[in-house]
Amino acid sequence: MTDEAGPWLVVGLGNPGPQYAANRHNVGFMVAELLAARVGGRFGRNRRSMAEVAEGRLGYGGPKLVLLKPLTYMNLSGGPVAALAQFFKVPPARIVAVHDELDIAYGQLRIKCGGGEGGHNGLRSMSKSLGTKDYVRVRFGIGRPPGRQDPADYVLSDFSAAERKELEFLVDRAADVVESVVTRGVEPTQNLYHGG
Repeated sequence: MTDEAGPWLVVGLGNPGPQYAANRHNVGFMVAELLAARVGGRFGRNRRSMAEVAEGRLGYGGPKLVLLKPLTYMNLSGGPVAALAQFFKVPPARIVAVHDELDIAYGQLRIKCGGGEGGHNGLRSMSKSLGTKDYVRVRFGIGRPPGRQDPADYVLSDFSAAERKELEFLVDRAADVVESVVTRGVEPTQNLYHGG
């Protein structure tokens, strides 16, 4: 079975550099890295955009995934996404952004197509650069900051020790969600994963 409709562009949102690697804001990078390992792709610097890219297929002859980690900072993520969407001729409906979400409890995953950005700078930049909000989002719940901590500081801090106990499982589950969106579609995936 070949993939007639062309590749999917899966964007892991995060900030480049080792100092950000374990931040809540970088969970998109974590999911993209796991997906690259699953499809046998390796991230390498892309010449056409400020991004690291890995490519591979989901299963034998399955859909092609182009996995992208922007090397710009979060608020400039849209440029590399738009450049690669154009190069690979990927329409917005086949672009999946994986990102952290303050408005969802830690450990919950939500899938939606289009809608607002909820104050997320990476999504805002993507919508602006793509000229549309009609792409798929896999929202990884990180919950609200405790007490009076500033949300901006909270997203740029590392997951807590308690959260890290579950993190690997949750990143794995988020990668499953992305695969399901690609192979089954948004609505069936919502039905499957929105139970919890």
